[in-house]
Amino acid sequence: MLAAQLMVILDATVVNIALPHIATGLHFTSTNLSWVLNGYTLTFGGLLLLGGRAGDILGRRRVFLAGIGLFTLASLAGGLATSAPLLLAARAAQGVGGALASPAVLALIVSSFPEGRQRTRALAIYTGVVTAGGSLGLVLGGVITEWLSWRWVLFINVPIGIAVVTIGPLFVAETKRQPGHFDLTGAITSTAGMASLVYAFIRAASAGWSNRVTIGALLAAAALLGLFLVNETRARQPITPLRLFADTSRSGSFLARLLLVAGMFGMFFFLTQFVQEVLGFSPLRAGIAFLPMTILLFGVSRLAPRLLARFAPKPLMVAGLLPVIAGMAWLARVSPSTGYATGILGPMLLLGAGLGLAFVPLTTASLAGVPPQDSGAASSMVNVMQQLGGSLGLAALVTVFGTASRNAAAHPLAGATRVAQAHHVLAHGMATSFAVAAIFDACALLVVLVAIRGRKAAPAAPAARVLVAVGEEAAD
Repeated sequence: MLAAQLMVILDATVVNIALPHIATGLHFTSTNLSWVLNGYTLTFGGLLLLGGRAGDILGRRRVFLAGIGLFTLASLAGGLATSAPLLLAARAAQGVGGALASPAVLALIVSSFPEGRQRTRALAIYTGVVTAGGSLGLVLGGVITEWLSWRWVLFINVPIGIAVVTIGPLFVAETKRQPGHFDLTGAITSTAGMASLVYAFIRAASAGWSNRVTIGALLAAAALLGLFLVNETRARQPITPLRLFADTSRSGSFLARLLLVAGMFGMFFFLTQFVQEVLGFSPLRAGIAFLPMTILLFGVSRLAPRLLARFAPKPLMVAGLLPVIAGMAWLARVSPSTGYATGILGPMLLLGAGLGLAFVPLTTASLAGVPPQDSGAASSMVNVMQQLGGSLGLAALVTVFGTASRNAAAHPLAGATRVAQAHHVLAHGMATSFAVAAIFDACALLVVLVAIRGRKAAPAAPAARVLVAVGEEAAD
């Protein structure tokens, strides 16, 4: 189950390092390249709640294995893709498979281990996999891309997926089916509406906001998302219980996570290209360049549950967001003359420390005070906000990049070579995107300060005890 979860988590970031090679091999433009990530995160995030409901109704092991099977076939198709549309279709199918499999993993772990030390240790290992998986994907993507090819960042999933589907039934027990209804209308309208909104942003990056297709995509997004809201108020078992947003503090934590992840996804997308295209790093060296941030993020996230036992979530969120804002603002100063040691490593360390500290208390705030009947939906909503925040944030930052890079290209440097001019255009567009990402993070801080209550959780609360125990056991 953990191998499958790691595979799903890795796939959100493992292709980042391979993006320049994918763009060259399949002729993506700079703005359309973001769909390689968004094609996955949109279907994954948009269908997570439906995947969780499917596990309850049809049996979690059955849905888990079906999701991994689809994910594996889509990975094979993506690795064999000979054109951009085929790769994007495969990435979308991977997201569907991940949305079916991922919600079942945690539920199966909880049902497979008795409450107490065994379950705590299992949850600790699960937490370590989830925390480090995304950052580890950058390093693994660099190794695979340099030693093999970009196609192997997808092919590597195939033997793992086959092993999971083959061995899973021997060790994972099926869960009892529960009566219920599928909110297919809610799942389809929310996913299609978010996809239309993301497409509008990316289309605007190349064609402008007055373009007919851009305007049409915005109108379609508004109509679909409006239909989604109407459906959720009337559905017998809505995929997104709107009562989850009635609590101001919980809604604030959802919005803060969305904004924080919006900046983070953009940072990964642009920085992996900057170190390769401008600094000239090989894929392997680019992956290794992210190791300091990976190690620090994992270490601080392990420390966060212990800090939660002593401090309220809100001060920890603020303490985490401040270095994130500083790191992103620092990255906004990048230029073709920026070196890794002088202009990249420092921001990475600030981001690793800040993100590691902020995410755990944000999750605690999202789940605090949730009624038992809504605990599954609230937990899934945390993941949904993370995926949708990444998709929307990346789309917005790609739009900013497109506008800024066009402006830079319209004012070429006097006497610059062709390569120097290209680096100037890339660096200017990326620096502007990092500046907007810093604004996203500053808005997340403002939401935390205004919307999230500052009370300290009771030390004896079960959730607090589990978080502390998970942190203490993570090293095992």
